[in-house]
Amino acid sequence: MGKPIEGIITAVVTPYDKNENVDEGGFRKIINYLIDSGVNGLFPVGSQGEFFVLTKEEKKRLIKVAVEETRGRVFVMPNTGAISTRESIELSQYAERAGADCISVITPFYISPTQEELYQHFKAICQSVKIPVLGYNNPGRTGGVALTPATLVRLANEVPNFAGIKDSSGDLTQVAEMIRLCPPDFKVIMGRDTLIYGALIHGAAGAIAATSNVAPKLVVGIYRAFKQGDYEKAREYQRKLAPLRIAFGLGSFPVVVKEALTMMGLPAGRCRGPIQPLSAEKKASLRTILVEMGIIAK
Repeated sequence: MGKPIEGIITAVVTPYDKNENVDEGGFRKIINYLIDSGVNGLFPVGSQGEFFVLTKEEKKRLIKVAVEETRGRVFVMPNTGAISTRESIELSQYAERAGADCISVITPFYISPTQEELYQHFKAICQSVKIPVLGYNNPGRTGGVALTPATLVRLANEVPNFAGIKDSSGDLTQVAEMIRLCPPDFKVIMGRDTLIYGALIHGAAGAIAATSNVAPKLVVGIYRAFKQGDYEKAREYQRKLAPLRIAFGLGSFPVVVKEALTMMGLPAGRCRGPIQPLSAEKKASLRTILVEMGIIAK
């Protein structure tokens, strides 16, 4: 792979029209807006992209469109995780054929596999493709299922194209252990937007950030300032980002980012049911945050 897996990677929203059909034109528009804003990579069909309500064919189409529209300007790393190893292999092989640079695979959800079963699951997926594969821990949304540092070390040392992990646990100690124990070229990617700076300090390669849909230049600023050695500026950008991430609590995930994009004039659309739009009161609170951050005009 030509492009390094690092920097700020946006967990891209999946836009829908008023009938909750995928809005392909809106998806293309958002991709170009993100690339023009300086993000390093795109993470389509992830949690913020509502992969859990997409059909398999919709996932494939979104992966194909993301690769086509990006045209090699940044790397594309779709989530190809599924409950079964078989389906995840199918999606992973499709992503590779479509031209994805690498893939990220969320741990199975609803079921509770052992660490040995997770090892075999990820090993089989890695062996089915040639492109880099990153694990994806999101225990808050998978019933606590996550790859432990010990299992990561085993995969990183025994499976050549198991290249990294996105960790959305919010446990910075665990992230630091992953970085400490895994090989130097293993990519640990922060998945909690409020901890980007902290993870970079420990040696993380970057972050997959939902907030970078809404404030891409601010999130990219954290990474760029850090890489330039301007740690005070990086900390200041991280502090400025916090209200937006905390605002996720205004509604059911993942509605807040889509509401914010709509306020910005971007075609995010609503979420698929059962997730409903924010109330008028919550929308007003979100608008106030966006105005105070300078994202939209008063």
